[in-house]
Amino acid sequence: MADEAYPCPCDIGHRLEYGGMGHEVQVEHIKAYVTKSPVDGGKAVIVIQDIFGWQSPNIRYMADMISGNGYTTIVPDFFVGQEPWDPSDDWSIFPEWLKMRNAWKIIREIDAVLKYLKQCHAQKIGVWVLLGWNCCPSLDDEILRIQDRVSVYGILKDSEDIYNLKNTTLFIFAENDAVIPLKNVSLLTQKLKEHCKVEYQIKTFSGQTHGFVHRKREDCSPADMPYIDEARRNLIEWPNKYM
Repeated sequence: MADEAYPCPCDIGHRLEYGGMGHEVQVEHIKAYVTKSPVDGGKAVIVIQDIFGWQSPNIRYMADMISGNGYTTIVPDFFVGQEPWDPSDDWSIFPEWLKMRNAWKIIREIDAVLKYLKQCHAQKIGVWVLLGWNCCPSLDDEILRIQDRVSVYGILKDSEDIYNLKNTTLFIFAENDAVIPLKNVSLLTQKLKEHCKVEYQIKTFSGQTHGFVHRKREDCSPADMPYIDEARRNLIEWPNKYM
């Protein structure tokens, strides 16, 4: 639900100095970062990157956090080798850059990842969308193999059938998000009430900005810490409940 009248890249925020606990693998035609859970419970989570790419240390930090809670976690390169957005890039070219990374056309990549996870003996699979890049609709053809979704400041296009969600979904937004303003969250709330038949939850965190869940260090501000901690806790509690 980004404000598409004024598309712009979001700020990278705090780039974490983090190396990662997992390893990189080749999954058919794409690369991916994988972290295995210390306890194999047959559950896996696909983390869909933000505009800063699958190699972002912030994304890998979140993937490792998920993995530590009982999920084999994979961060595929859904840009398929194309360069991620660089904060030093000219913002005026962002709309054209985004067109070349069409989130509605990642079915081949999703299929490859699901096959890989099945080989890892994953019986239940969830998806985390950690971005304002619209990926959720692309998963509809694979819906029978995905049990749960978490959308963190994610986008839904304004199409009536999109709001008829097929999976339980948690939406997390920030009150002071310049990329996804509250008017868009209100529209999402209204549309889901009209069309959605599965359980969902929308949470908006007071005083927070776009990227607060994975682009802020825990020690950045004492006032922000409770919101960051709660949002991250929700990200784990939701799939624990439905997977």
